[in-house]
Amino acid sequence: MVRVTIWNEFWHERHEDVPAQLYPSGIHEFLREKLSCDDFAITTSWLDKDEEQGLSDELLQNTDVLIWWSHCKQDVLRDDVALRVARRAHDGMGFIGLHSARNGKPFRMMLGTDCSAVWRDWNEKTRVWCTSPAHPIAAGIPLSFDLEGEEMYGEHFDIPRPDDLVFVSWYAGGEIFRGGVTFTYGLGKIFYFHPGHERCRSFYNPHVIQIIKNAIYWANPVPKKDISGGRFVEPLEPIANAERK
Repeated sequence: MVRVTIWNEFWHERHEDVPAQLYPSGIHEFLREKLSCDDFAITTSWLDKDEEQGLSDELLQNTDVLIWWSHCKQDVLRDDVALRVARRAHDGMGFIGLHSARNGKPFRMMLGTDCSAVWRDWNEKTRVWCTSPAHPIAAGIPLSFDLEGEEMYGEHFDIPRPDDLVFVSWYAGGEIFRGGVTFTYGLGKIFYFHPGHERCRSFYNPHVIQIIKNAIYWANPVPKKDISGGRFVEPLEPIANAERK
């Protein structure tokens, strides 16, 4: 059983008409329903849920994979909360960033860049190309599929070189974007996936949902040996003339 937490700002759906129509209970609850299966124990949380901004240490310690959606309230998230998320990911929690999570504090902390890109919100046709069809996140996904409309994010995308480039997005306006990339962060795995603008129907697309499901399985932590440093250890072999202090 993978313990999945879906975190969402949950602002657009309560303040704007189109997101409210598309996701009346919030993007987090919509994704919970679409991702539900016997393998996942799913919890949802959001920005103003509690004084810990829906990201308490207890919740994160009980999360194997965190799905993150954010857009217009990136700076409202406290730095200490963002750092808590990044440290938990460094310790092994999987992190799946959707859409404008690229501008979120935890993602930028983990990648060490500002993750900027050019953009255009014209709800234009988008074609998602699979560039690594053998990757586990691409299992069951065709070599390309179309989204009826999306916000355009285009190159240059200011990120470190990814471990894997799994998907590239092409837009009707001509731009392309490295829209599905993976990274290793300490003991954790990160997957960023572009689709998911709040005024678009991308999360209604079965391929998008399947990709997120695949990413949960891929990012789920596996037991790892203790590699922690910063501590004294006895030598494995005798040291001649050693003087213990």
